Amino acid sequence: MGDKDKLKTGVWPTVKPFINGGASGMLATCVIQPIDMIKVRIQLGQGSAGQVARTMIKEEGFGSLYKGLSAGLLRQATYTTARLGSFRILTNKAIAANDGKPLPLYQKALCGLTAGAIGASVGSPADLALIRMQADATLPLAQRRHYTNAFHALGRIVADEGVLALWKGAGPTVVRAMALNMGMLASYDQSVEFFKDSLGCGEATTILGASTVSGFFAAACSLPFDYVKTQIQKMQPDAEGKYPYTGSFDCAMKTLKAGGPLKFYTGFPVYCVRIAPHVMMTWIFLNQIQKLEAKVGL
Repeated sequence: MGDKDKLKTGVWPTVKPFINGGASGMLATCVIQPIDMIKVRIQLGQGSAGQVARTMIKEEGFGSLYKGLSAGLLRQATYTTARLGSFRILTNKAIAANDGKPLPLYQKALCGLTAGAIGASVGSPADLALIRMQADATLPLAQRRHYTNAFHALGRIVADEGVLALWKGAGPTVVRAMALNMGMLASYDQSVEFFKDSLGCGEATTILGASTVSGFFAAACSLPFDYVKTQIQKMQPDAEGKYPYTGSFDCAMKTLKAGGPLKFYTGFPVYCVRIAPHVMMTWIFLNQIQKLEAKVGL
């Protein structure tokens, strides 16, 4: 009992939300990675979901669906660890300041925005490595980077382009993460209160319902920013050394001019299928981890 009491009053309560968040995100990524891979290829203009999947398996093998998994796991170990951990710390502090009363939606949204910015800043290098590894096979042979894993990609980026290149596209990454986490985190906590208190649902129904609502709002809020982020991170210089976009705003304006507002929602069905289940499974895994910890007294 003494050891368990120390865990509850020492460093563990502070680091616990971060460890739980990272673990749940990594478990969800192992399930979602193939859908994420297909989503990136669709945004790169390689066809519909079915066409992309068939082409990848036929030409590159089934393992191509898991290309970039190491970067995806590293991204969750950094990004999701930081965002879920910081969100829970922020909301706990806000609830304490609110005399233990539930937070209004706007305060949850502010906590989600802040947590998203923190997580994206920490996870941006891994996100860049993930995008490049997933897009590499779509490039001409002469332009392929042939990264073998996430750490090889990060090392090559630093060696070839400098340390600051690890945060290339960090601006749109942070903005996209703020939008996604505002939708995901705030709506989840709000939905848990609604399903549990207003509808009187049981634990399983509450978690599943709140996770579904959270996934929908995460996808709806973030896809335009995700599209711009992907375009910035995958761009290559032309023969004269010029990049197609000078920044995220330039990319957004050129995209709007060329394809209209709906261009930002290219691949929306697959993106929604990818984002919503990942969000749902992250919450479900997190809930199971927390139940296991409570069972063993952590």
